[in-house]
Amino acid sequence: MLLLCVSSTLLLASMNLYGQASKPSEYDVEAAYLYNFGKFVQWPTGAPNASAAVFTICVIGDDPLEARLQAVVGKETINGRNVAVKRLSRPRGASQCQVLFIPAREEDLIGRDLEEVRRTPILTVSDSPDFTRHGGMIGFVIQNHRVRFEVNIAAARKAGLQLSSELLKVALNVTGEGGRRVR
Repeated sequence: MLLLCVSSTLLLASMNLYGQASKPSEYDVEAAYLYNFGKFVQWPTGAPNASAAVFTICVIGDDPLEARLQAVVGKETINGRNVAVKRLSRPRGASQCQVLFIPAREEDLIGRDLEEVRRTPILTVSDSPDFTRHGGMIGFVIQNHRVRFEVNIAAARKAGLQLSSELLKVALNVTGEGGRRVR
């Protein structure tokens, strides 16, 4: 039952974004997921970004997802904190971010981008193919014309993040150490 609620929360948020009667775009769904991921992750208590007054979702580069994300978060909160969206040119400034989105267009730099934030308590997400196999935490994938996501639980744990079992249940694929499939 809780799984149904989580799945419904994630998907309905993406479908009701702007009171749209038409099918939401891929960017709309990804933006809703990015916002909702923050509700299902626990950051370490001592982490600098865990006690920030604002919950910040960062996007690297100029990506159309940023505008959709701005519309989704509006005046929303996560754990009592206002949600903000920030554009970064490089991940080096990501220390104040709780979630970092690295767009597929950055694919040639993903290894470098991940290395700069590896082992920091920042949830890394991308729409780049094989993102989780390269050490990213959550990767968007398209399956049957729908946006889904896969999770690299080992990468999240190395960064000190605890992902809710409810989030893992709705993931398309969950991998652990060495890319081993967990379920």
